[in-house]
Amino acid sequence: MHKFVLLFFVFFNPTVAALAADTSPSPVAAENKELKKARESIAKKDWPAAIVVLEPYTKNTANDADGFNLLGYSYRNLKRYDESLVAYKKALEIDPKHRGAHEYIGIAYIQMSQLANAKIHLDALDKICTLSCEEYRDLKKAYLAATSAAK
Repeated sequence: MHKFVLLFFVFFNPTVAALAADTSPSPVAAENKELKKARESIAKKDWPAAIVVLEPYTKNTANDADGFNLLGYSYRNLKRYDESLVAYKKALEIDPKHRGAHEYIGIAYIQMSQLANAKIHLDALDKICTLSCEEYRDLKKAYLAATSAAK
């Protein structure tokens, strides 16, 4: 009986519920100013402006997979595929499980009609994303569309 009262108190007491609601997650480090500026340019689809920020950023911060991924994304959107592949591969060298880089390099390969290479990254995402993830679903959708169009 005492356990029931205790459980009832913990789960249905408004004071306890309020304390739980006020608990904030641990603070996340503020994003680098350059990456923030690059993301703003990307949001505006201003690929050249993003590249102007990201090229020196990635030279000075050679261990940031996100920076290389965003650089590859910007190059890809300008159809500068060779440069995008170099940037994505660098992102994956830094972080082999970088979901965004796997998705975006897969998309680049699809746009270049290299479906076998895209499939490699789709399979990698299938392993990385235990219960599926947005990057896997997006690449799979693009891959399936490309393979059905190729037939």
